[in-house]
Formats: sequence, C-alpha cells, structure tokens
Amino acid sequence: MSEAATSETHDGGCLCGAVRFRAVGAPDWVAHCHCASCRRATGAALATWVGYPDTAVTITSGALETYPSSPGVERGFCAACGTPISYRASRFPGEIHLTIGSLDDAGALDPTLHVWEAERLPWLDLADTLPRHPASSRPERG
Repeated sequence: MSEAATSETHDGGCLCGAVRFRAVGAPDWVAHCHCASCRRATGAALATWVGYPDTAVTITSGALETYPSSPGVERGFCAACGTPISYRASRFPGEIHLTIGSLDDAGALDPTLHVWEAERLPWLDLADTLPRHPASSRPERG
C-alpha cells in the first residue's frame, strides 16, 4: 500500500473492550444491508457494513469468535459481550466486512449504497438518494 493509502485508519472494538481491531486505508465501500440474516445477526432494522481487503484489518487485542450463519458465511463477534463485528463470505474471497457501529469513529464514514433492498422492512423509509440494489450489488467472485 502507498503511504497515502495507509494514512487513513479506523480503530474499533466491541462493547466490553475485549476485542479491538484496526482497519488501515480507505474502505472499499460502506453499505446498508437489509437482508433478514443481517437483521437477525445484529438485532437491528438494517446492518451497515464497511468493506475492506482482509490484509487491511488486524485484530489488535482479544479474538473474535465465529458463527457459520449460512453456507459459506462466517460472522465474527465478541464472546464476552456478543457485539457483532465482522462478516466473511466465500463468495467474496479476500474481503472482511466490519459493522460500522463497532468503529470508534463510525460517523466518519458515509454509506454509499443499499443492498438486499428487496428484503427491507416495509416500515423503514430512508429518504437518502443512495443507489439501491434488490439483492447483492455485485456478482460472486472466486
């Protein structure tokens, strides 16, 4: 990575502080996900994810527990307090997605799109003008 690409850092962690991480460089994207799986995993009306290459994110203290939430998907969380932190999918090799709420500076990153809009809760009306995709915004890689 160039010096400019590594100058942006985002630290984060779980509610209890047992797990801490650092993401180096600008994220690839920031997306609101409306799928039922993300809603259940986070307990929220939608989940906002920040996408990075695997190589940009380091766990700086503690360790993530993982749960295989569906075939080819692994969700990472703190075993002590339950905070959801990460998402990895075999269809997106080399990527890690972090929950924006687990970042110390969550307000510093602006969402860029909506995914799984077809599963959005009918009462959730967001007035932004971001691009909306009925399912994933891109095909599987591999």
